[in-house]
Amino acid sequence: MTKHPFHIVDYRPWPLTGSVGAISLVRGIASYTHKYDSRLIRFGLVLILATIVQWWRDVTREATFQGKHTEKVEQGMRMGIVLFISSEVFFFLAFFWAFFHSSLRPNIEVGGIWPPTGIRAIRPFDVPLLNTIILLSSGATITWAHIALIEDKWIEAHLSLVITVILGIYFTILQGIEYLISSFSLADGVYGRTFFVATGFHGLHVIIGTTFIAVILYRNFFFHFTKNHHFGFEARAWYWHFVDVVWLFLYLCIYWWGF
Repeated sequence: MTKHPFHIVDYRPWPLTGSVGAISLVRGIASYTHKYDSRLIRFGLVLILATIVQWWRDVTREATFQGKHTEKVEQGMRMGIVLFISSEVFFFLAFFWAFFHSSLRPNIEVGGIWPPTGIRAIRPFDVPLLNTIILLSSGATITWAHIALIEDKWIEAHLSLVITVILGIYFTILQGIEYLISSFSLADGVYGRTFFVATGFHGLHVIIGTTFIAVILYRNFFFHFTKNHHFGFEARAWYWHFVDVVWLFLYLCIYWWGF
């Protein structure tokens, strides 16, 4: 019987399989760009997805059924999430730095103006504005779910989580359509690169966040959360609010100011 509040994690292969999957995915992408061979990409994706499912299964068991996520353990996880989101802030800061470095003083190669000569920027009051409304609405629904969970209103929490997942999927679909109808591409100089890399990585975070919320929706269906023990829910909600804030800056800076 343990005499301390800490959780000593059992030996599991998931860090190793996740690392192998990530390396395989990156090498597969590099291989695909040269040889158009996608086998290594498929292998990496399958291994990463299998790792995610198995690892989340183990964490769910530890938190819900084995009681290993004590108050002390949750304090450590809260700090971990705060540090993780802080690292994500600096990740996106690099993209904003690249955008403003190029847009505030556009050089002669881009025509001395921003957007560069020949680039027809996406109108900020069309799909981008709709996506802004969608993402802010999803932030409201995830907050609604959190409040409902604290107040032991299971049906309200579940309904608001369903709406949040739908809004996340809707945002991703609209962004994909926006990319398809865009008049410029990633190959169109510094504007195309800064636009698609910044908004594309945000879109990837939306997909990841939607997956996170879908998982807690599944867990909520089986009553894994209580009003006093739901850090798994809180962590995903913090991440989603971070995604919302990043989109606001992307919309104001890249879409609206950079138009």
